[in-house]
Amino acid sequence: MQRRRVQALVHGRVQGVAFREYTRRQAVRLGLSGWVRNRPDGTVETVFEGPATEVDELLAWLANGSPYARVVRVEHREEEPTGETGGFHIEFFP
Repeated sequence: MQRRRVQALVHGRVQGVAFREYTRRQAVRLGLSGWVRNRPDGTVETVFEGPATEVDELLAWLANGSPYARVVRVEHREEEPTGETGGFHIEFFP
């Protein structure tokens, strides 16, 4: 099973619309590890890792987002998988 790790930045109306919680639920449902957080610039950042198929599925979900979100675009880049298996959680920007 090929693993992937992706860092994604979601632009649009994605804060104040439960986007982080919906992302967390999707990631948990898919068995992915990682985190999601709001950024001061109004975007949402997420890093997630797991089987390639499930990573692709979450990337596709991010393009539409939560029911109240309006996603304009998603930028993402591949990272080297770390083998992280600690679940998926919401983080808070420092």
